[in-house]
Amino acid sequence: MSTNYRVENWTWSEDPFYRLGLMSVSRLAIRVGTAESDTCERVEGLWIHILHERPMKNNTIAYRVGWLIDGSGESALSNRIVTIEDAHFGKILADDRRISEHITIVDMSDCTVFPALIDSHVHLVMSGNTEPSMRQNQLTNEYEERRKTIAAHLLQHLRCGVVAVRDGGDQNGDILRYKHDPANLPLPLVTIAAPGRARRAPGRYGKLIGIEVPPGKTLAQSFFTEQSPRDHLKIVNSGLNSLTQFGVESPPQFEKEALIQAITTARQRGLPTMVHANGAIPVRLAVEAGCDSIEHGFFMGKPNMQRMADNGVVWVPTAATMKAYSDYLQAQGHRSDPSFAEVSQQNLDHQLEQIGIARQMGVTLALGTDAGSPGVRHGYGVKMELELFVAAGYRVEEAIRCASRNGARLMGLHDRGKIAPGMRADFMAVRTTPDQLPADLHRIAHRVVAGRPIDMPEGG
Repeated sequence: MSTNYRVENWTWSEDPFYRLGLMSVSRLAIRVGTAESDTCERVEGLWIHILHERPMKNNTIAYRVGWLIDGSGESALSNRIVTIEDAHFGKILADDRRISEHITIVDMSDCTVFPALIDSHVHLVMSGNTEPSMRQNQLTNEYEERRKTIAAHLLQHLRCGVVAVRDGGDQNGDILRYKHDPANLPLPLVTIAAPGRARRAPGRYGKLIGIEVPPGKTLAQSFFTEQSPRDHLKIVNSGLNSLTQFGVESPPQFEKEALIQAITTARQRGLPTMVHANGAIPVRLAVEAGCDSIEHGFFMGKPNMQRMADNGVVWVPTAATMKAYSDYLQAQGHRSDPSFAEVSQQNLDHQLEQIGIARQMGVTLALGTDAGSPGVRHGYGVKMELELFVAAGYRVEEAIRCASRNGARLMGLHDRGKIAPGMRADFMAVRTTPDQLPADLHRIAHRVVAGRPIDMPEGG
């Protein structure tokens, strides 16, 4: 650990959600070191070290990295010097370039460095637990308990290298409430974009993530009758995928005109729209209505992929959900029909085939895990989804672009997701070589967020 960092201005707080810099956590105990050491925080059995980025001699710090994946999708570069100035990336230099003796150089020559990751589809209020009673309890307990669950999930994301998440909605609007709750300010290190409650048609799928459009109101009116601090809209326009019959498609929930009205109104207010849609017709209607992203997109077909490529609609395929179902059903079986495992595997194989085709057709994909669905743990699901992208034909550098730059653009974080001059300095360093990713993603050795080193025990 470098001694060129000063620890300062740390105090005790009686607030159970102590505000450490930019991040809110619970059950906190603090050990303050000397001016030449670090500050340690005990959170849920995990030591977090916050290392302040105030070099004593210069506001520029340099990192010597063994391999650099910059988030552009281009091949990894070897032996680079990455400089950071005032929380933003400065120069990217070949390792043999001379660096001023006044600049601190941190050696990461045994690491592969890449942009901090973004999960473009999560449900922060739910865990990936597969026990039905526990999942139900998460939705019916008091907000204060759900608030702690959200905080724990954000910490899991940070541990796994994720510094921004795009939520897909919850029935109580808890994520928006958490984001704007004064008790959680300043905002956490993990940036949150949330839609509040999603909207679904009466009697249709989506109860866990939103509410029905009330009688007598249009889809657009149900969103905008009252003011909301939402970051985007979430519309549910199909059902779930069948686990009993392969390739079954559900009908759309909304007519095209209703979708157009809601999406156009949102865009006039500066809000993007994410649409849950599986099957050819629900996806087509959403794309033709002008949505910004299709979530899931199982069985949508090549014509819809072409429409998405032509119109710049982003696809968030969430293949990890079907992988988790397949793994669980193969291990546990099903009380009524063992063929469910076979159908879930067929669904997964078809989705991977679609991902490969979409890559060839030029569709923009952003990585999203649907974390919080059964078997998909927050943070940890990113590694699974990256592996599935690679299995579908993406090079690891391309897959990381989907999990960084593409996700940043989808969230409107235009200064994030790429290691380049002027971009916000968010990166992860994994003690491995590029050819061992994403398998070695759990070996995160260094995390830097907005230029600030965030030191956790190695692993993700």
